[in-house]
Amino acid sequence: MRKLSSLLLLLVATEAGAQAFTPAELARWQQQAQRITIVRDTWGVPHITGKTDADAVFGLLYSQCEDDFARVEDNYLTALGRQAEVRGEAALYEDLRQRLFLDSARAVAIYQRSPRWMKDLLHAFADGTNYYLATHPAVRPHLLHRFQPWMPLLFSEGSIGGNVSVVPLERLKAFYSQPKKTSWQAPFPKADPLRADDEPVGSNGFAIGPSKSASGHPLLLINPHTSFYFRSEVQMTSAAGLNAYGAVTWGQFFIYQGFNEKCGWMHTSSQADSMDEYLETVTEQAGKYTYLYDGQQLPLATDTLSLVYLHEGQRRRRTFTTYRTAHGPVVGQQGDKWVTVKMMNTPLEALEQSYLRTKARDYASFREVMRLNGNASNNTVFADNAGTIAYWHGNFMPRRPAGYDWSRPVDGSLRASEWLGLHPVEDLVQVKNPASGFIQNCNATPYTVAGPAGSPDPAKYPAYMAPDAENYRGINAVRVLSRKQSFTLDTLIAAANDPHLAGFEKLLPALLNDCQLLLDEPGGSLPAGVEEALPVLRAWDLNYSKASTAQTLAIYWAERMQRLARPRLAPGQPADYLSFTTFIIEHTTPEEKATALAETIAELTRDFGSWQVPWGEVNRYQRLTGNITETFDDKQPSLPVAFTSSAWGSLAAFGAHTYPGTKKRYGGVGNSFVAVVEFGPRVVARSVVTGGQASRPGSPHFTDQAPLYCEGQFKDVWFYPEDVAQHAEKSYHPGE
Repeated sequence: MRKLSSLLLLLVATEAGAQAFTPAELARWQQQAQRITIVRDTWGVPHITGKTDADAVFGLLYSQCEDDFARVEDNYLTALGRQAEVRGEAALYEDLRQRLFLDSARAVAIYQRSPRWMKDLLHAFADGTNYYLATHPAVRPHLLHRFQPWMPLLFSEGSIGGNVSVVPLERLKAFYSQPKKTSWQAPFPKADPLRADDEPVGSNGFAIGPSKSASGHPLLLINPHTSFYFRSEVQMTSAAGLNAYGAVTWGQFFIYQGFNEKCGWMHTSSQADSMDEYLETVTEQAGKYTYLYDGQQLPLATDTLSLVYLHEGQRRRRTFTTYRTAHGPVVGQQGDKWVTVKMMNTPLEALEQSYLRTKARDYASFREVMRLNGNASNNTVFADNAGTIAYWHGNFMPRRPAGYDWSRPVDGSLRASEWLGLHPVEDLVQVKNPASGFIQNCNATPYTVAGPAGSPDPAKYPAYMAPDAENYRGINAVRVLSRKQSFTLDTLIAAANDPHLAGFEKLLPALLNDCQLLLDEPGGSLPAGVEEALPVLRAWDLNYSKASTAQTLAIYWAERMQRLARPRLAPGQPADYLSFTTFIIEHTTPEEKATALAETIAELTRDFGSWQVPWGEVNRYQRLTGNITETFDDKQPSLPVAFTSSAWGSLAAFGAHTYPGTKKRYGGVGNSFVAVVEFGPRVVARSVVTGGQASRPGSPHFTDQAPLYCEGQFKDVWFYPEDVAQHAEKSYHPGE
């Protein structure tokens, strides 16, 4: 009772407006916490054990909040469509987009019809988070002082953000910010990885079959590319059979990319066409809207959304009238047609699939979980200890009628353009135990996943199932995995860190050849400094290295060429990185290429005193504050990083750029949680995360993994209880 009284006193100290927790709740949470043990190993990784799966979920959320409550809350502010209440008016249309597809009322309704086992997990999610807040009164949430069990059902699939993020905010704002609807002429392309100067995001997944494994046991590489610190590393176990290890998105209660003692799974982002845009013929009469469908005028459903946003420290409100047809919400306008989006919107099935896959035991049980069709934006690379490796391209896949170009908006007035249900798992583009002995996916086409010897045949599948283009990581992955006959964990790590930058295989020779053409002209010359730099570029082996000056010169020059060529792309022109490289070569003159190199030399000389700057001097890892939006400072300590943007084919991805006040480039997206796993009689694994487990400066685990991360090295994973106990830093119950 003394401890319970202390908790009540702590609650009094919380900020005004915080949701008070009742003595009954606190007593119940304290009792449950005694059934849960969190062991932090010497890297700060939490190993959570409970009697039931719900206990493990409770402990997981508690430990996540210990490590980074700000990111837990931030993800739910996104899911709730309440970011503008913290970030201001700039986030208003993000909130509107979220509310168009999912809202709290619908999430509550889905929660009410959820099966008992799922409700237990949902309550454990809320209880673990709330118990953390109750026992940490110094933590001041922006908005969420109490978490509710229905909140995880706000996600349209198992990953934070989900597929609503592909709806373009510019078009949404153009439609909903005008009294009279304005025209948006260009439809948003469904497969456009090359947008503005964005760093490409995605992931790498490798699976090695027994025939290419030195031990005869399958191997798996788990290598998500996300914004840094987007996921944490954790192990969840229960007496009810849960034992999963891997990466958990802040606020989610399942291992998203990881493994158990029998199998492992890696998700890579997919361009598989899981959603469609419809052009609706809308008519207004007496202030009411109807839309044409199958020869009839149907009433256009309307709703009023009142969104709060922060402006100069004051809470303001803006009201939107939103529209919806049977296809989905209106998200913009094209010509005189309104655009609606139809996509997967089954949060319960998505959450069930995301959780149940962590308890799969083999290929058959994993495939059975996939029949829930709750994954709309990811591919899956799989391996199990029976020797099976497999790949599925996408999961939620509508069956579409022939005769339409599904890469563009289709006529929404026709019944004939409706989906014909979903493809079963057996229909998906997939491969199992290919003759090549390996599988790779790096967010590219599935038709090269197993190299020439075992990849799927594109002629057997409709085009909408896999519109993905090839990319330089995919090219390099096939090369790396094909050339070696036998892999160990060490050589798989080496493969994941292969330094070859395939993106320069054609781009750099084009520069060198064009510069030579200029020199060979009568009286030919090159801009100042270029001729001196050419031998450095000619001698480069196209491998990344901290010591490489050629890499610095080539990347700065290539980025300048991208900025020059991008405005020359015609609307709707394919913009994957391979085709864009060809476009740059063919649509820039020799003079432009040489001038861009001269400008690059001048830029480097201005910023660093010389153009001969080793890549590791400009490409840096730094973590100063642990905030969601990190700050960077050239005067503060940082670490050199050799690997670079995945745009150039770097398998280990490190997307970096300059920030206000900096000359050096600091990483913010790329390799996050990375692991290699061997599925023998005992699981053996190694891993590394960006920086460290904790988000608090001063914690011993704030940047303790940074030296490993920056060198492409991995730590041992402690998976079994005896190993965890041997490497335990501390052990406690939640609330202690």
